[in-house]
Amino acid sequence: MQNIKANNYPIYFNENGYEALNSHLKENKYSNLFIIVDTYTNEFCLPKFLPYLETELTIEIIEFEAGEHNKNIETCVQIWNVLTELGADRKSLVLNLGGGVVTDLGGFVASTFKRGVDFIHIPTTLLSMVDASVGGKTGVDLGNLKNQIGVINVPKLVLIDTQYLETLPQNEMRSGLAEMLKHGLIYDKEYWEKFLDLKAIDFADFDELIYRSVEIKNEIVIKDPTENNIRKALNFGHTLGHAIESFFLENENKQTLLHGEAIAIGMILESYISLHKNLINESEYLQIKTAIKAIYNDVVFEENDIEPIMELLIHDKKNEYGNIQFALIEGIGKIKINQSVENELILKAFQDYKS
Repeated sequence: MQNIKANNYPIYFNENGYEALNSHLKENKYSNLFIIVDTYTNEFCLPKFLPYLETELTIEIIEFEAGEHNKNIETCVQIWNVLTELGADRKSLVLNLGGGVVTDLGGFVASTFKRGVDFIHIPTTLLSMVDASVGGKTGVDLGNLKNQIGVINVPKLVLIDTQYLETLPQNEMRSGLAEMLKHGLIYDKEYWEKFLDLKAIDFADFDELIYRSVEIKNEIVIKDPTENNIRKALNFGHTLGHAIESFFLENENKQTLLHGEAIAIGMILESYISLHKNLINESEYLQIKTAIKAIYNDVVFEENDIEPIMELLIHDKKNEYGNIQFALIEGIGKIKINQSVENELILKAFQDYKS
């Protein structure tokens, strides 16, 4: 697979990525090397990764507890302290080996330590390969509010090796698949249609589907690196999806949802809103709803869940001047950004989801 040129950094795939990584290590005079992992990737992915590494640098492994609930500033403080204790300096290199939590948090830690040290992403989940590791967004949650603290800062390179997907449970694969579905819905109708019958997909060709998904996200980000315009398209399904994810994260009586599971619901809800704003027709909406519900289990919403979910919308990062902003689809494969949506229509979307 050819590498993809992103904004000031390359994205490499499989074997080419390790060659590029080792060349980068040889060409740059780093003082030492830190690999940030969580408990899961330390056990299952690090043993696969280390044999590829060709360097005489001192390597330190920094591990934190896996899970979205640890993607916070407290974890960052702990890692900044460890970096300091182990002698990290401005010429250190940070490798983030893991899923979206690791790449988001590790990128933020590196971007802010001593006003910024170089970092590289090696995503190990489908979600981080097609979304979190691409585009330069880094950050952590503020309480249960998703990605409230962070900076946009690009890595030196991204290395996507799909062998790490062998370590994933099925629910994590489905979580990443949601972002791939989104890329089709907002940008490429033909790509979306490949997922309408999952049984027909030859998963020997799954690398090509991942490649196209990364390509789509990268094409959008290149046009708008700082999310002032078209990059907002990537938020389709995320306005309501993030609020749902946050609500389930903080509520002890609810089972925590994976990111993609929440986004899948958000895409159905926001497709319903698109329908009632006359941006898509009913057959398109039913196709979207049917396809997504065939992949993801229904989530039960009680009557008293909806109001606190809607209250969380006011904290969404995309809001401007106090107004909640949606990215809605305008036909499959097209997007319309900066859309205001009345509460009554959001309530109807939840009612339709439950029906």
